[in-house]
Amino acid sequence: MSFVSTRSILQNVKSGKLSLTRAEKALRLDALSIVDDIARLDINRYARRGVPEIIYAEGKTDKQLVSILAKLIEDRQRSQEGFPIIVSKISTERAKKVQRLLPKKSAYAAQGKFHFYNSARIASIEFGKEKDFSHPEGRVGLLAAGTSDIPALDEAEVVLKLLGCKTLRFNDVGIASLTRLKEPLRNLEKFDPDAIVVAAGMEAALPSLIAGLSSVPVVGLPTSIGFGYGNRGEAALMSMLQACSLGICTVNIDGGVAAGIISNLIANRCAISRSEGCERRKGFRSHTFE
Repeated sequence: MSFVSTRSILQNVKSGKLSLTRAEKALRLDALSIVDDIARLDINRYARRGVPEIIYAEGKTDKQLVSILAKLIEDRQRSQEGFPIIVSKISTERAKKVQRLLPKKSAYAAQGKFHFYNSARIASIEFGKEKDFSHPEGRVGLLAAGTSDIPALDEAEVVLKLLGCKTLRFNDVGIASLTRLKEPLRNLEKFDPDAIVVAAGMEAALPSLIAGLSSVPVVGLPTSIGFGYGNRGEAALMSMLQACSLGICTVNIDGGVAAGIISNLIANRCAISRSEGCERRKGFRSHTFE
């Protein structure tokens, strides 16, 4: 059984679905799984935060990465939890190599399936235990200002979907032509997202525009798209940090995972409130562009 918060643990104890012993174990904040003295894995992070530890591939050797993933698979077999194992910033070649090197017997015993999301540079081991991974479904809107911003937004979207959020996405809707936003905004109004992730490079004006039209949180995702002074995304980052429209949370340049995690936390809190009968007003207004 997996849990999305301390509250869900307590609710399962109250209903008799979870023993006090297991609840105590799930609530421990210092539960670590040590891997060959190279890593100390925070195996209870999902129970605490609703977000699992995500393995950052860059800077790790193939051997280290395989050792970490094998340990996570072993822990997952023992706990029978259904949330996925996620690896970020991994190339196609490395993902294929790691998949070959992983202990096949362990992965199959846990019913884990290895997936690679090429544009997002994310690999995952998914266990397909929907009944154990079920929770109220949060909703997140996704906007890419330009085609070049798609890979960073892909990273955020993959993280959101792996963690159980529903998404609605539109690409190439930057402010160079505001008419491109008409249909996306109408559809977002119907979708009624809990948060919106906006990926933009160059001068990155789109997040400010969206924040000015919406009462839901906007997560600004600056991308390393630009040239001259704006090279490597510095101009996009500064633009989002200096945005006149309030309500924008800005992550680091090309920080798709961070954008996905923040919007997931917001959306799932809203989804839990909805499931408990709370109501809120719709947050998006598209009539501005009529």
